[in-house]
Amino acid sequence: MEKLTTFVASVDIALADKLKSDLQNQGFELSVPAYTVFSGKKKGVSCTLYCSGKLTVQGKEMQPFIEFYLEPEILKSFDFSYGKGKGDALVDSSNKTLSHPHIGLDESGKGDFFGPLCIAGVYADEAGMEKLYSLGVKDSKLLSDKAMLKIGKAIQEHVPYHIVKINPHRYNELYEQFKNLNKLLAWGHATTIENMVASTNCRDVIIDQFASEHVVETALKRKHLEVNLTQRHRGEEDVVVAAASILARTAFLHGLQQLSDEYGITLPKGASAQTIAAGKEFVRKYGKEALTKVCKLHFKTTLEIY
Repeated sequence: MEKLTTFVASVDIALADKLKSDLQNQGFELSVPAYTVFSGKKKGVSCTLYCSGKLTVQGKEMQPFIEFYLEPEILKSFDFSYGKGKGDALVDSSNKTLSHPHIGLDESGKGDFFGPLCIAGVYADEAGMEKLYSLGVKDSKLLSDKAMLKIGKAIQEHVPYHIVKINPHRYNELYEQFKNLNKLLAWGHATTIENMVASTNCRDVIIDQFASEHVVETALKRKHLEVNLTQRHRGEEDVVVAAASILARTAFLHGLQQLSDEYGITLPKGASAQTIAAGKEFVRKYGKEALTKVCKLHFKTTLEIY
């Protein structure tokens, strides 16, 4: 899959002032070309908001800008993070550069309107990593749900792990507390790391990077937890992180199914038209107030359901 060189999205013009102010704080130089509200540029990335509401982002550093800022703070959706514009992330069993014992972390559910947010941690030494390779562990995005559930069960039988599952009601409470998705995610990662360190005594940790490095580091400092933390783009290339991505997604799928069973409505993954239809059906049956029990209210999808 070829990486996108230009990212295009639609933005509510009412957010233009916030976007402009945020870009200035991030060091962008702003100008106002014809037919634009403004255009911002800094090393490695440019961002242009047109009068029509179309937003374009370009440059070799656009991926972290989109994933760490634009999606959680402006777009409130995660299409880019969940595969668009990224090449296939593969685990290479011939790559032994990370053969030392370590903990790997990943999350699932960030881009799904319904269901929990799940953060999983896995520990493996060299023998454990060889076992993970033999089980067929790879980035969860490359596996079918059926295959992932099977491999996830096997992972739990062979290596230490911990899963932090934040169900929607608690998720919405935490979002109100943090007022920022990346800070909420950092709290979840720090909590998972804390549990994994306590159970394994390992302090070498690799996570799939989802925000600026200081966000997770700050969350760890608040817990007075010192670890050797590596934050990587495409962290699932490490087999231990890939195993964590499978466990996180497995926990999400189980959580989503439990909510579907509880309310008698099939709650879809993602944030599509099908999701909106399911949300409207839920509101007809249970009322708006009950949405907090099944979904992430800060998504713009909520406004399309009401």
